[in-house]
Amino acid sequence: MMRAISRKTFASGSVLLVASSAAEAASTTGGIAGSYRWVTFLVFASVIALTMYVTYLSAKRVRSTEDFYAAGSSITGLQNGWAIAGDYLSAASFLGIAGLISIYGYDGFMYSVGFLVAYITVLLLIAEPCRNLGKYTLADILAYRNDPRKTRITGALSVITVSTFYLTAQMVGGGVLVKTLIGIDYEVSVVVVGILMLSYVLFGGMVATTWVQIIKAALLVIASLVIVCCVWMPYGFSLPAFMQDIVLDGRIQSRVVALLGDSGKTMSAVELGQRFLEPGLLFKAPIDQISLGLALVFGTAGLPHILMRFFTVPDAKAARKSVIWATMIIGGFYMLTLFLGFGAAKLVGPQHILAVDAGGNMAAPLLAQFIGGGPESLLGNFMLAFVSAVAFATIVAVVAGLVLASASAIAHDLYVGVIHSGDAVPAHKQVLAARVATLAVGGIAIAIGIAAKGQNVAALVGLAFAVAASANFPCLILTLYWRRCNTTGIIAGMVVGTTVAVGLTLVSPNLTYPLAVRSAASKVLAEGPAKRALIDAALASEDVSVRDKAVRDAGSLDKDLLKARADLIKVQGQQTSFMGLEKPLIALKNPGIFSIPLGFLAVLLGSLLSRDKRAEALWDEVQARRLTGLFTSQSSGH
Repeated sequence: MMRAISRKTFASGSVLLVASSAAEAASTTGGIAGSYRWVTFLVFASVIALTMYVTYLSAKRVRSTEDFYAAGSSITGLQNGWAIAGDYLSAASFLGIAGLISIYGYDGFMYSVGFLVAYITVLLLIAEPCRNLGKYTLADILAYRNDPRKTRITGALSVITVSTFYLTAQMVGGGVLVKTLIGIDYEVSVVVVGILMLSYVLFGGMVATTWVQIIKAALLVIASLVIVCCVWMPYGFSLPAFMQDIVLDGRIQSRVVALLGDSGKTMSAVELGQRFLEPGLLFKAPIDQISLGLALVFGTAGLPHILMRFFTVPDAKAARKSVIWATMIIGGFYMLTLFLGFGAAKLVGPQHILAVDAGGNMAAPLLAQFIGGGPESLLGNFMLAFVSAVAFATIVAVVAGLVLASASAIAHDLYVGVIHSGDAVPAHKQVLAARVATLAVGGIAIAIGIAAKGQNVAALVGLAFAVAASANFPCLILTLYWRRCNTTGIIAGMVVGTTVAVGLTLVSPNLTYPLAVRSAASKVLAEGPAKRALIDAALASEDVSVRDKAVRDAGSLDKDLLKARADLIKVQGQQTSFMGLEKPLIALKNPGIFSIPLGFLAVLLGSLLSRDKRAEALWDEVQARRLTGLFTSQSSGH
């Protein structure tokens, strides 16, 4: 059986999070029994070998700066659509969202809706104009009509900030996943993730990164389709029959009672099951869901590693096609997460999923294992290993995209655009600068990933989306569509959007508040003896099902008590959060509902209160290029 490891799912549902130190101590071996460990190594090695072979082939095609940054703009719309899907579908899309649905029902699916709607925004407003105006990076677009030096510095710093937040969480998630399933040390796991990522980017650049993302997306969709077909087949692929079985499942009904508390005890069994298919079990405050939705939708349009993908296609038409394909692939996949989550809840059970992982992140792998025959079967462990290897490839591919985005900001925007003032720099020097920047960013990512061991990095992914939505998106959309937008407005929007997003996150419930942790842990320990007495009584029952449930409850109680004691030790002597607060100043987990309007307001005020002759003079050209795509190859000349 898979050993329990206590982790949390971050607030925005975007990546696997770090295990608590206590759980890591309790989980010294991998997630698969020793007799089947060879299966895990074989599957992981096969996936890694495939991606490395692709990198080897891609390295032969990287001869110029454009090859390194944009794959020579030779990727077709269909290929780029799959690559965008591979870049966007992070580990949480497969593991996190499926897990949320399996333990919270309908509310977990809201993440899928938010991520999908985001691409409609990208399709309508961003994709084609970006391809028409930019060359390699976000700063290329901002610098087209604004002061090149100032906007490149500001844009590059924003890209590095967003990428670092996102990158840290991905590195931590990759390290925890490999440690859990294979059993090697966390530090070694992070180094393995880092070395693979560096290999893709250093040798293959955007060419290798693109094809790794395509392969990863295809594997992710295939794995999901196979699992969903196996889940749905017994019902004759009838949605009403499947949902009816969900409603009538006793374990799901028990989970709803646990979530609702006293109010659930007065409901009938069918009402409890139906409640699992309705909103309100996870999102208690509608404003929190609205704020998160805004950050997801607008943040996606401002993520630097997603924007870079539009420069890999030959023209705006291909960019538009790539987003259409990406939307179809991503939309289809997110529909599958509904059945992955509900299937895991029905076949594996929310209680067992939570016992294995406190955030539900292992719901999909456990479902795959169950379908294959269970934890004692070869096929079950093979399916578990395959699903986990796909999740691992997902993390590495996303990390590669993020590192490439950061490296391009440093080498292309700062080194070429700022230090050399945009003057002609030999191609070989630009590629060398890009690879040096890649090594630097990769080394920092590995160091941060190791340093973050045992830390809850939940806020970082939500923060990455918040900064992208509050700083990048307002600047990007207004410089594309508003005549008066200028350099002062861009700088003001970047500074205000980033500052407000980061500032509000630091005083939100995402941080650790020792008094609250101590109170919750003390409550768990105080209630422990009473719960233990009830479990002991149930263990003496003659009813086999009652005894089996008691055994599971005993395991869950032991985990809860262990975690509570570890939490008390962790916050011993502490009274305030990192910011010196005893409790959050705001109740929102994601600041998007405040920071996004303020980011727009800063761009508007900054632009209205200043004049920029360059921005005004180039507006007609910007509008012509945005709408027609004429002379896109000359975009970098401004």
